[in-house]
Amino acid sequence: MMEQPELCFPELFNISCRRQKRPHFELLLMYIILSSISLLTASLNLLVIISISHFRQLHTPTNLLLLSLAVSDFFVGFIMFFQILLIDGCWHLGDLTCVMYNSVAYYVTAASVGTMVLISVDRYVAICYPLHYLTKITHKKVKICVCLCWICSVIFQSLTQTENLKQPGRYNSCAGQCVVVINYIAGLADLIVSFIIPITVIVVLYLRVFVVVVSQAQAMRSHVTAVTIKCSGTPKKSELKAARTLGIVVVVFIMCMCPFYCVALTGQDTVLNASSATIEVFLFYFNSCLNPIIYVFFYPWFRKSIKLIVTLQIVQTDSCKASIL
Repeated sequence: MMEQPELCFPELFNISCRRQKRPHFELLLMYIILSSISLLTASLNLLVIISISHFRQLHTPTNLLLLSLAVSDFFVGFIMFFQILLIDGCWHLGDLTCVMYNSVAYYVTAASVGTMVLISVDRYVAICYPLHYLTKITHKKVKICVCLCWICSVIFQSLTQTENLKQPGRYNSCAGQCVVVINYIAGLADLIVSFIIPITVIVVLYLRVFVVVVSQAQAMRSHVTAVTIKCSGTPKKSELKAARTLGIVVVVFIMCMCPFYCVALTGQDTVLNASSATIEVFLFYFNSCLNPIIYVFFYPWFRKSIKLIVTLQIVQTDSCKASIL
């Protein structure tokens, strides 16, 4: 009788999982902090989505990529609510919901990685080939790339989780557990496709952008009007500023992403026990909260659009034509 309150399902005494023992104050504090982060993540990214979708001045190829990133980050904020439910080690929403929750988490994080690669390509072309940017990076091309990014993310991650999707809950050892297992081959493929290749592409492109930016800075200090580097034309000041801001977003993304995937480098089967809210998982999710915060500090248009949204000025006639930039 003394052990029943520690079970996830006291009525299923023989097969129920045990609750994790935590002090009441610690448990309450974790609920408050993580719920606040989840709510803040969803709210801030929703503001980004509304801003870029509503105001016509913000309908640029680069901002379309930020819109895609904000959509994935918004879903991450929503997903965090499910992770919070597992703080005490018990899952009460059923095996199917467990698999769907983890699948969506994989879909949106893969889409985030793909969008980061597209952002790096966008900045690379804008800085290294500014004269060709308007012809190479168009709204239509960006929309196609974003759609392909999301479709490929869903297809690839569905393939890595085939076994879990076929039989939800097959790896649970007791009632109230939410476990997703990815075998070695699928885990290795996910590591290569979702981490090693994207990070390599991002680093290489931004190193090239960094070289161009440094060359531009040296040219400005020496009062040289043209820079003799292997690039076409000279990037605008606004493009350089955007590259710096998005560079910060990329660096923060890599810092939050590395701990999660470094665990996979152990070479063992990847087992995600959702009942153990690891630091790596929440750090990975917390990146989605940091992105819009970075926009607040570096994008005046985002601060102005937030003001218009909060004060409900966007409901006025022709508010989409407001001057934001």
